[in-house]
Amino acid sequence: MTVRVFNPTEEGGSVPVQVTAIMIGVEDLARSKAFYGEGLGCAIDQDHPGFVSFDLGDGSSSLSLYEREAAAQDAGVSSEGSGFRGVSFHFIVRSSADVDEILGKALEAGGSVVKEGAAAQWGGYSGYFSDLDGYFWKVASAS
Repeated sequence: MTVRVFNPTEEGGSVPVQVTAIMIGVEDLARSKAFYGEGLGCAIDQDHPGFVSFDLGDGSSSLSLYEREAAAQDAGVSSEGSGFRGVSFHFIVRSSADVDEILGKALEAGGSVVKEGAAAQWGGYSGYFSDLDGYFWKVASAS
């Protein structure tokens, strides 16, 4: 799997919007893994307890499946009602400063910060914002 990390100092000074990963919160991970992997022929890139990622090919975002309850917990919201829709867009950036910059830009544009940037349990740094229609974006970096 190749992950393109954006460096704003090398590429014009601003961070453009990119969808690097699409994550779907699912009720039954094994069933959904079979649907996408066996049913649709998506190549499994990562396969962990509670998480599966598919490589959708060059030029495409990856598709990740995460247990719905765990995905909502990661975003810091309830999995029921309007708090979480079961889908979030993920934007991978170079640094924690870039995460905070993107969260700030989303807030300035009228969105809301759902979860402030913070150290993540997997060792990186991430935060969530919601767009004007309530769709969640996770902004994350490995550092």
